[in-house]
Amino acid sequence: MPANLPPQYFAAEKNFRSAKTTLEKIAALEEMLAIMPKHKGTDHLRAELRRRIAKLTQASDKKAATQRASMVILKEGAAQIVVIGPPNAGKSQLVSRVTNASPTVAEYPFTTHTATPGMMEFENIQIQLIDTPPLVSHSTESWLPPTLIRADALLVVVDLSDDPLTQLEAITTELGNLRIGIGARNADQEQGRVLHQKKALIIGNKIDLDEASQNYTALQNKYEDQLPAIAISVKKGTGLEEMKLKVYQMLDILRVYTRVPGGKPDFDDPIILNRGSTLEDAAASVHKDFRAQLKYARVWGSGKHDGLMVKRNHTLQDGDIIELHV
Repeated sequence: MPANLPPQYFAAEKNFRSAKTTLEKIAALEEMLAIMPKHKGTDHLRAELRRRIAKLTQASDKKAATQRASMVILKEGAAQIVVIGPPNAGKSQLVSRVTNASPTVAEYPFTTHTATPGMMEFENIQIQLIDTPPLVSHSTESWLPPTLIRADALLVVVDLSDDPLTQLEAITTELGNLRIGIGARNADQEQGRVLHQKKALIIGNKIDLDEASQNYTALQNKYEDQLPAIAISVKKGTGLEEMKLKVYQMLDILRVYTRVPGGKPDFDDPIILNRGSTLEDAAASVHKDFRAQLKYARVWGSGKHDGLMVKRNHTLQDGDIIELHV
């Protein structure tokens, strides 16, 4: 049985070949393992990847490897997003406010020492947020780079009352040291110094404090063509619902609903796809065999005629309802 590996797998494989450190190699292998479809055709390759990961882990420092393994958080919900930022910017308070997680929250810096996941509701889906320790030069935990690389996107939280431009520059510099880029492509990406390009949203926290509005304007003026941003106050609850929408838009995903012939659509359990996905992609997401077995389908929502019969390459839109016939 052929493996039928997706393009994302080969991109991760390229990252593995160009990785310089053991952690980067392990992260790339784990990404390949996560992307790879699960069926008999990939059993041998999956076993080989696990063998490589085990060998690299054993070769690395045992203490660091143990700590890193304990921080591997499986993705849940529509997407996995890691929340990063400098000390005392309000990361933990934000995660605590919008999810079911309970990270340590205090007025003094460096209160977070581990990764804490929580689920954030947006309309009818759940998005996983992961709180992390402050991202500070020369103090990065060994398990954090692989966590950032595995994530679907990043939330970069900065304190609007305390020179957010300098904070963001420090964060992007540290990410660059980890060979991770955010925002529009630049010379580092073009020259191969950055291996992992991540979607990101700037969260300007503490908009309720003095000078925060002026600082946010400066932040927008500098990054408006590179990164989306939003101003909030976790303490006051300002902008949190708008932030959830911005997070969804930043992910660039869509929700598609299924229905059986003659039945009603299931609006409680949408299929989550990348924007630009086709009917064929949706069929494969429902069941691995549906891609090959699909005879035809009908779509309601984005089409000019509801219930229109469409081809496999029909591009889906957010909110579409599909009826698959195999």
